[in-house]
Amino acid sequence: MRNKTVAGLLAFIGGAIGLHRFYLGQIGLGILYIFFFWISWLIGIIDAIVLLSMDETEFNARFNRDFYDVIPRERQRYEPRYEQRRERQERRQERRAPRRAPAPPPPRKENSRPKENTFRKEGIKKFKDYDYEAAIEDFNKALEANPRDIATHFNLACAHSLMEHKDKSFYHLDRAVAMGFDDLERIKTHDALAYLRVQPEFLNFQANGYRLAAAQQAAPQPEADTTQSEDSSTDNDLLAQLNSLREKGLLTEDEFLRKKEKLQR
Repeated sequence: MRNKTVAGLLAFIGGAIGLHRFYLGQIGLGILYIFFFWISWLIGIIDAIVLLSMDETEFNARFNRDFYDVIPRERQRYEPRYEQRRERQERRQERRAPRRAPAPPPPRKENSRPKENTFRKEGIKKFKDYDYEAAIEDFNKALEANPRDIATHFNLACAHSLMEHKDKSFYHLDRAVAMGFDDLERIKTHDALAYLRVQPEFLNFQANGYRLAAAQQAAPQPEADTTQSEDSSTDNDLLAQLNSLREKGLLTEDEFLRKKEKLQR
């Protein structure tokens, strides 16, 4: 394989007599250089400059064509055979290797996040809308889904207090504290528990750590179905409560009128 640098140096050193042409395999030109020494010397200088400034790829393409043509041909001959031999060897190894049982699918991770308690959210919405009976219904449904929901027990205590259901309010407040409710200051100051705090039993309840006595911890019996006259009495009680909230500034005049119309339907 010829070298570009060697060819250039020979052109500098013996370019006048055509040494670089002999090196490059151009014997006829080399002999011609010998006869035309001075002319060839000048041409040799030009050739030296051209050869040294020539790109390596162009030089190989022009003067090392035989070498660069052989390599691809050899690859074309031997590479397919090598690939076929390698593929056969891989297939033999696969057949000899013991077949493994397919790995079991990874266990599905259960979503540990509790489902959103829509009943409690609906109950809170109705509670804020002063629809306490409907709020109590939703809170009870929320307890069916999660009987140990502290927030729902506290919300029920507030709603029953506003409805003046003393026993039920005490019961659910007791359950909330028993299950971990520890914001005792909220029990002392929450407006919705004002009715409960004025009851004679509240002092003993408070002294007992906001817990009922053991004999009182059973769930209160559901109230019997009321008659039409009792429904009217309940509406009057609710109207009185709304009027009281309006006088305390907890209910605007528009809200009072809207709730009053709702009760009178």
